[in-house]
Amino acid sequence: MESLWDRQGIVSVTSKRIAAPDRKAAEDLPASGLIDAKIASLADWRGEILASIRTLIRDADPTVSEEVKWRKPSNPSGVPVWSHGGILCTGEIYRDKVKLTFARGASLPDPSGLFNASLDGNTRRAIDLHNGDEIDEPAFKALIRAAVALNRAGR
Repeated sequence: MESLWDRQGIVSVTSKRIAAPDRKAAEDLPASGLIDAKIASLADWRGEILASIRTLIRDADPTVSEEVKWRKPSNPSGVPVWSHGGILCTGEIYRDKVKLTFARGASLPDPSGLFNASLDGNTRRAIDLHNGDEIDEPAFKALIRAAVALNRAGR
């Protein structure tokens, strides 16, 4: 599914064609609208993964805040960020993967072994999802809840 922006900057669903978002209209959209547009513009497996991850995050923490950070000319749609008392995780899109980076992942319990990237750092941990990968939904939700609890407990 792909999207077009109308004059008010609202995303509408169409088929087979994507217009670049108007920068001014995009600035007026809430972060959730920008994330909707990013997902819609990824008319492949990466959009499906990002949409399903977003749903899991919202299920795990219905009060999660969505933001879009690090918008720049090379990545005008920015990076989706989910926060609750601090950043929980980011959803970066690459050609061959969707990378979910947990800001304080090294401090989180991961009994299911979801973290499979950025394992050498002292702070962050990541989950790289490739085409065809499935995520253990209960374990991922538990990871989100643990990240929220860690943020609430403070540093």
